[in-house]
Amino acid sequence: MTDERKLLIVEDEKKIATTLKKGLTENGYHVDLAFDGTIGKRLFLSNPYDLIILDINLPGMNGYDLCREIRSHNQHIPVIMLTAMNTTEDKIEGFDTGTDDYMIKPFEFKELLVRIRALLKRTMNQQLPTGNLLKVDDLEMNLDTKEVRRSGELIQLTAKEFQLLEYFMRNRNRVLSRADIAERVWEIDFDTQTNVIDVYVNYLRNKIDKRFGTKLIHTQVGMGYILKDPS
Repeated sequence: MTDERKLLIVEDEKKIATTLKKGLTENGYHVDLAFDGTIGKRLFLSNPYDLIILDINLPGMNGYDLCREIRSHNQHIPVIMLTAMNTTEDKIEGFDTGTDDYMIKPFEFKELLVRIRALLKRTMNQQLPTGNLLKVDDLEMNLDTKEVRRSGELIQLTAKEFQLLEYFMRNRNRVLSRADIAERVWEIDFDTQTNVIDVYVNYLRNKIDKRFGTKLIHTQVGMGYILKDPS
């Protein structure tokens, strides 16, 4: 069964790019290639893609800047960064710019295919009708406008912070392990040595807890995190 979804790959290593295109085409996807970031941006702006795969070290415009450009025009299109840059700081910068997933080269094509399918499925699910307002104590999340407010004050979140907070709010009063969070928010199994999840939880704490009286996000030592509804 073919998917016929349209993907854009922005990758300057032509052998990798053409190999990816061949494999994805064989799996039913329509694939366009760009070998530098500037061309990638031009293609993105002129075509309706369902998912984008980016390298980071690109001529013309690097993957971080290109991802920011993509997010300034489209908050919902799935983006996967596929790169040899493998430090925690690299991953955090990638997620801060708006990528949905981050894969390290060398990689298994089958794993990339699984992640593509998961992100496309999640995008479809996001289009289904859901309750458009989540509320815990004085914290409110509007899923339609993508706005978060606490005590009426608007709080600016990145796309990944928003997804993480939504997962917490949908699972209020439940302890969430790092494995749970990795699977549900990042949809990948993180290396056990990474602290990306802890960093993002701290980002949220600084934005939704630090300046407010009641702390909502709590650490359960050895278990994970919990967003507690004090009401």
